[in-house]
Amino acid sequence: MTGDSEFRQAVVLGTGQMGPGIALTLARGGLDTVLLSRTPGGAARGFNVVQGLIRFWTDERIIAPDEADAVLQRISTSSDRDAAIRPADLVVESIVEDLTVKQQLFTELETLTGPAAVLCSNTSGLRISDIAQRMHRPQRAFTTHFWNPPHLVPLVEIVLGEQSDAALAQKVRGLLQRCGKRPVIVRKDVPGQLGNRLQHALIREALFMLEDGIASAEDIEEALKAGPGLRWPVYGPFEHSDLVGLDLTRAVQASVLPALARNTEPAKLLDRLLEQGKSGTGSGEGIYSWRPGDVARVVARRDAFLVEQLRRSRTGDEERT
Repeated sequence: MTGDSEFRQAVVLGTGQMGPGIALTLARGGLDTVLLSRTPGGAARGFNVVQGLIRFWTDERIIAPDEADAVLQRISTSSDRDAAIRPADLVVESIVEDLTVKQQLFTELETLTGPAAVLCSNTSGLRISDIAQRMHRPQRAFTTHFWNPPHLVPLVEIVLGEQSDAALAQKVRGLLQRCGKRPVIVRKDVPGQLGNRLQHALIREALFMLEDGIASAEDIEEALKAGPGLRWPVYGPFEHSDLVGLDLTRAVQASVLPALARNTEPAKLLDRLLEQGKSGTGSGEGIYSWRPGDVARVVARRDAFLVEQLRRSRTGDEERT
């Protein structure tokens, strides 16, 4: 491959929570994209989700109706795996999080695709080095971890396995930028990639503060939402450290770090809640109690915020051009 323009045909395996949004993203970047399912019924349901997502985009003025029509025309569905995959330049799988299943899939993908095709996993927890372990050419295998919901969150983490081709990863990055994403390169194939490592370091501390009685769950979340979380979209931790001065950053760390959570096992609070059958929204209770309609309200609030950020980003792009 000589550039991301040579990505022309893509296949997305999996029509569950992530697949339709990933397919929509790739089609928006100009790729003819097949949403592949094991059954015709599954493929049809996946395409219905795609249609709903693109209506959401147009209703929320994320894209114009004429662009939406063009994107939709680039998406097709199939349950014929071999026929769909053989001509693909790019394959992204978003199937069950099972290492053995994914290893088998990648060995099969390698035999079905041409030698220049890029094979990607949307895994959030498994290492691409392990997934690609049985491949003859693991250089062309990567993780491309789209964040949920993939049609709204810009981040995609491109993870290099131990034998992945770093130059090829840059071409994947260029493609995803063309698709409207903000991809990052993860140079080491470590558990949690980038975003989940940062997220779970914060969750560990939040659970520790809750269990230690430092503050209520509501106030811990309010402190995050109204303080540092409000700045994070435009102001990262390294920018903050440099702006306030590394001497001050070091002084604060010397005082605060000894008091932070240090556990390397999941929080005992989680174990106790799970033992009580409090697994979260599915059981009606977790850290919070959830009444009918609460989940929909939280998701709507989240998505409205994400939509507003995307609108602002689009307006900024138009002003720059």
